[in-house]
Amino acid sequence: MKNSNFFAELKRRNVYKVAVAYAVVGWLLVQVATQVFPFFEIPNWAVRLVVLIIVVGFPISLVMAWAFEMTPEGIKRTEVADAMPATKKPKKHAWIYVVVIGAIISISLFFLGRYSAGTKAVTASHTELSSKSIAVLPFENLSSDKENVYFADGIQDEILTKLSTIADLKVISRTSTAKYASKPEDLKTVSQQLGVANVLEGSVQRAGEKVRVNVQLIDARADSHIWAKSYDGDAKDIFAVETEVSQQVADALRAKLSPAEAKTIATAPTQDPTAYDFYLKGEFEFRLASSSLRQEQYDEAAAWYEKAIALDPKFAGAIAHLVFCRLNRHWFVENLTDPQLDELKGMTEHAINLQPDLPDAHVALGLYYYFGYRQYEQALAEFARALQLQPNNTQALEYSGYVHRRLGQWQTCVVELKKALEVDPRNADVAGNLGQTYTLMREWNEAERACRNALSFDPHDVIGMRALLLTTINSTGDATKALQITENFPPDEKAITVSISGTIASVTGERAYTLVLARDFDGALKVWDAPGRDPVDIRRRLAARTAIRVVSGDLTAARPEAEEGARVLEARLRERPNELLTLRQLSWTYLALGRKDDALGLAHKELGLLPPERDALLGNANLAGLAEIEARTGGAADAVGILRRLLSIPAGESVSIARLKIDPVWDPIRNDPGFQQLLSIKEHVGP
Repeated sequence: MKNSNFFAELKRRNVYKVAVAYAVVGWLLVQVATQVFPFFEIPNWAVRLVVLIIVVGFPISLVMAWAFEMTPEGIKRTEVADAMPATKKPKKHAWIYVVVIGAIISISLFFLGRYSAGTKAVTASHTELSSKSIAVLPFENLSSDKENVYFADGIQDEILTKLSTIADLKVISRTSTAKYASKPEDLKTVSQQLGVANVLEGSVQRAGEKVRVNVQLIDARADSHIWAKSYDGDAKDIFAVETEVSQQVADALRAKLSPAEAKTIATAPTQDPTAYDFYLKGEFEFRLASSSLRQEQYDEAAAWYEKAIALDPKFAGAIAHLVFCRLNRHWFVENLTDPQLDELKGMTEHAINLQPDLPDAHVALGLYYYFGYRQYEQALAEFARALQLQPNNTQALEYSGYVHRRLGQWQTCVVELKKALEVDPRNADVAGNLGQTYTLMREWNEAERACRNALSFDPHDVIGMRALLLTTINSTGDATKALQITENFPPDEKAITVSISGTIASVTGERAYTLVLARDFDGALKVWDAPGRDPVDIRRRLAARTAIRVVSGDLTAARPEAEEGARVLEARLRERPNELLTLRQLSWTYLALGRKDDALGLAHKELGLLPPERDALLGNANLAGLAEIEARTGGAADAVGILRRLLSIPAGESVSIARLKIDPVWDPIRNDPGFQQLLSIKEHVGP
């Protein structure tokens, strides 16, 4: 009887109601703490403190419910509340709303937490490193002759190339692994940065014709050895060593090989060890040239390849890489003639006839179609074939991205460059080109992120430096901030190549034109103070200094160099009448000489040779270059019309509202009503 009276009293004093409401609200607070606190990076001890307070507060709330009651006149002791008139007692429905609302919110947070946890688990499973992923780190040169570093590099590269043929493996490109030491102390960090579970370390010691190769396969996640082995023999037997190492790595990682892949791994690139040695020296020089874009290093690499081919005319790999070398020189330093390009095509087709399944030969032919004549469909077909033969071929993947960019297929380009970075995650050129693509699309934040990523891999990467400079200028219009970026450029780096033509900056170089944007014309001229060393440098220097003086308004000072420049540039055009950069250089030279019609005619010719419809990247730059010449020759309306079009499409590398406001190239039409109206329109952003 006493028990029933006690429970009845608990009910009368609302203790049950308070207990239920407290439990629901407490559960709600726990859900908020566990689900929301981590989002704001609130430490875990705060979550535990909330739970502890809720637990301790439960008995206290029950005691308070027994002893006190809420009335219209405030909180009263239960005895006092009982003595109050019934009309003054409050209605007791509010607690029901508290319970229902609290329960709904608690349940929602609970399921949200379960969903988030599930999502994190799925993400974690996707990002878990595959046991069939590997990076071949640089092989250490232990030879007494330190010049043998090229030989150690070559062995590493050949093993990596063989492994890249295996579709069942994820193999990181050499460009990314080259950034690491031969035996890094923190392999777990290397594993995370490259996204691989395993690494292959090695060393090479060469004395005369004797070679010792030591290799060890390591599980980088646990920093534990899988196997290690040493090979001793003659330099002429190095091909067998490379094949054996590749096969043992594949076996250790349980990779499935097709018959074609097994055959490729077992195939030696040449039977002549001396030819192979020359080839490795060419590879070493070509890597240096690719970083510096120096003509002399391209020529040195080509000479070594030619020596290798002279000893073994059937050395298809050397033929393909000689074509790589010459096409890169053509693209970045000085254009080849049509007969020279035809010769390269014949060499590439010969390499494919010698070795039809050689991926590099198909990449070389694709590069001929792309760099030589912008024949995009043929280029894409060859790159696709290379990827069929070698799924981890980063070059084929990244060049496919560049071709799709020229076709104006911006999103496809972004996807392919990101895929290339998956197998070559520390390739500064690919990351820089991704930044350049975002700059074209005026996605400034993504562009800056990608460019800074590129420069974190290689602080002197030309593509990354140029793209970061352009996205800074064109997004902010802050020339001072842009000049701070150029302080990190190598002293002689002007960020100009023959493949970049279009606006005046392609004539002056980006470093000098950044000073022009700051209206420091004397500083811009100093960039080109040093006399030219060869015909290419002489033409560039004369044209750059002339263009800078034209923009500064000092036509009198420009005339002597303009007259000399006109002579050498006209001679060049007689040899190569369709060379785009020479046309642009001469058009600005003619402006300095007062030959406005001739300048405008050359600008129209350049656009006709490469319009946006044929090249969405450079064609749009040519269109911007025509607008500049129009502005300088009295064609304000035509210039404004072109600029309006460029602001409506992905052309953020050449034209942006922020840049229009500061660029002195537009000073002749700055007060034109049409130009002023441009500054208030919304420019296109995105693909």
